[in-house]
Amino acid sequence: MSRIGKKPVELPAGVTASVSGQTVEVKGPKGTRSFHATDDVTITVADNQIVVTPRGKSKRARQQWGMSRSMVENCVTGVSQGFKKDLEIVGVGYRAAVQGNVLKLNLGYSHDVNFDIPADVTVNSPKQTEITVEGIDAQRVGQVAANIREWRSPEPYKGKGIRYKGEYIFRKEGKKK
Repeated sequence: MSRIGKKPVELPAGVTASVSGQTVEVKGPKGTRSFHATDDVTITVADNQIVVTPRGKSKRARQQWGMSRSMVENCVTGVSQGFKKDLEIVGVGYRAAVQGNVLKLNLGYSHDVNFDIPADVTVNSPKQTEITVEGIDAQRVGQVAANIREWRSPEPYKGKGIRYKGEYIFRKEGKKK
């Protein structure tokens, strides 16, 4: 039995949800998100709650039950609060700046890296060594943050590179004489 799937998803104030067939559409102050569930689950909206139930006892129905509930909850959280990933840049001369729709990164290469910011997320740089990625889609925010981090992943000897805020970097000892 799914422990996650049993819990109903609460709708906060200002958020509305509608179900048509297997598609759930959630509207809130930050925007609109929708999720199309498989035929293995049933989704209902009743008194400020979204309830996901399996349509059978099969293994696939039980798998889709918890996953569908989590996806619906992510839609509700995205349109009410939004998602945010913080990145920090460590390294001498490494810095970031947002200019219009482009994130300019100086990462020790012979050229600046120009990262085009997608339309569905917002990227800003409050300091030269910090980057914030925000949006209503958890998957999209995480993917954009991972794409930025990919330009210079943290290396284990000095720890230089782009890392998630609070990320632990396993450090290695250098060569000895």
